[in-house]
Amino acid sequence: MDRREFLTARKKKPADNEDNISGKPYRTTSGIATYTGAWTEQEVTHLLKRIMFGAKKPDIDYFRTRTMSQAVDELLTPTAPDPNPPVKEYATSTTPGVNADGNITQGTTWINDINSDGTVQSQRRSSYKKWWTGILINQDRSIREKLIMFWIDHFGNETAEVGYGNWAYKQHMLIRQYALGNFKNLIRDITKDISMLRYLNGYLNNKNAPDENYARELMELFTLGKGTDSQYTENDVKEAAKVLTGWQIDGATYTAVFNINRHTTTNKQFSSFFNNTLITGRTGATAGDLELADLLNMIFTQQEVAKFIIRKFYRWFVYYSIDAATELNVIAPLADIFRANNYEIKPVLTALFKSEHFYDVLNRGCYIKTPADHVIGSLREMNIQFRPEAEYDTNYGLWNTFYSWMVNMGQNLHDPPNVSGMPAYYQEPSFHEIWINSDSLPKRNQFTDTMINSGYSRNGFRVQFNCVTFAQTLTNPANPNDLIDECLRIFFRNDLTVQSKAQMKTQILLTGQQWDYYWTNAWSAYISNPTTPNFNTVNTRLKSLFQYFFNLSEYQLS
Repeated sequence: MDRREFLTARKKKPADNEDNISGKPYRTTSGIATYTGAWTEQEVTHLLKRIMFGAKKPDIDYFRTRTMSQAVDELLTPTAPDPNPPVKEYATSTTPGVNADGNITQGTTWINDINSDGTVQSQRRSSYKKWWTGILINQDRSIREKLIMFWIDHFGNETAEVGYGNWAYKQHMLIRQYALGNFKNLIRDITKDISMLRYLNGYLNNKNAPDENYARELMELFTLGKGTDSQYTENDVKEAAKVLTGWQIDGATYTAVFNINRHTTTNKQFSSFFNNTLITGRTGATAGDLELADLLNMIFTQQEVAKFIIRKFYRWFVYYSIDAATELNVIAPLADIFRANNYEIKPVLTALFKSEHFYDVLNRGCYIKTPADHVIGSLREMNIQFRPEAEYDTNYGLWNTFYSWMVNMGQNLHDPPNVSGMPAYYQEPSFHEIWINSDSLPKRNQFTDTMINSGYSRNGFRVQFNCVTFAQTLTNPANPNDLIDECLRIFFRNDLTVQSKAQMKTQILLTGQQWDYYWTNAWSAYISNPTTPNFNTVNTRLKSLFQYFFNLSEYQLS
């Protein structure tokens, strides 16, 4: 029995006629009424860890000075400008036959350069992922970066299959534009995005041989889902494919273009699920946009669109299991808000993060961290700093190290295993448990061990978890009990037993001694006289303590 099952075992079971969607035990009856409970460090940390990567102590302190409502509003209103684009930090290829981009100066951006060479584009895809890793580490105080990751996973394009780093960047920036905007408009523009046209064969879709690939995923994965209430037919997919004929990629400009000569201009008839809608075939240069608008208007009249997206938000930000009570008390009313606001994303997320359900004790400390939450979150919480932007070679080299760690743990940025995205968000019954296995868990521990003991260096600059510096930010680090308690409140979502905390204090901070002053004296000696011997004394113990923290199973929960 896991933690949630243990906590919910004492709650009443659903009535016999209630539908237990997930097959899991009945959990909670909380809904989307505004949360009015305590607003303490615990609630702030829960909010930050779910909608950002990690919860830095300065951020926790900052949002404790706000009310819950103020904190959510601020986190859902990003004010930082868009990041500067990725730069050429890779070496100009000298391989014979490669159309190298020697015209792009080192340290300047490649995003507007047209180059179809596979080697160069491979370098740019790598550059894009390093750049994105750096953005995640240096994110502003907002939901924006985690939400961008959500949408990129939602659309499931594999950059390795698309092939072009330029195109991956363009899609990223499109999603960044709409991340907190209008979902319907996002779907409209992602349909014509060149990465999407390439990945799901939209550029091959023409009147002589309609390609159903994108039309199918538009309904099944992007808008309606494939639940029992999504009753679109195979013919609906075929008719939608005809609507979408004619879109192509201009390789000379990296833009989408519409070719009326490849478009099916006949009428398109849909099933009773879509109220027998007839989309009139158009001619002329605007036919593609007009029929796409008709198609999306038809799809977005379906109630299931809102429910499908809300369920995905829920599994990303709250918990993977959706039972009958959650469907009734959370999913359905949030879907109503989504539809009432014409599919604007921000209002529905505002309601979710201000809800009593989000702060329900059963929804805290119950979600296994993603590799990004583990790697990026720990770097942020330990306040790792990088070089100024001008020192791009140092930064990109280090960001590549941390990107590679995420890949090794099972999460490759903008390269899910297939169009469905990462299995942890849809693969029943395991869901988030997929993140932890006999291969990935040792790597998680190895990562934090390495960051504590040696870190990584490039061009003479080292990034490493500085445990002494971190301890100095705490409220009362001279007291071993307060030090351990405050660290656990920052790093962990579930408290440890009194016995466990006493054991780690005695064995690590007191090195087997009985009295607390054994640590207090050592810390005070370092603060008053930070010589190498005094530093080594506290540093050795703190490194052992933090390594112990990060290797505990509780550290894997968000």
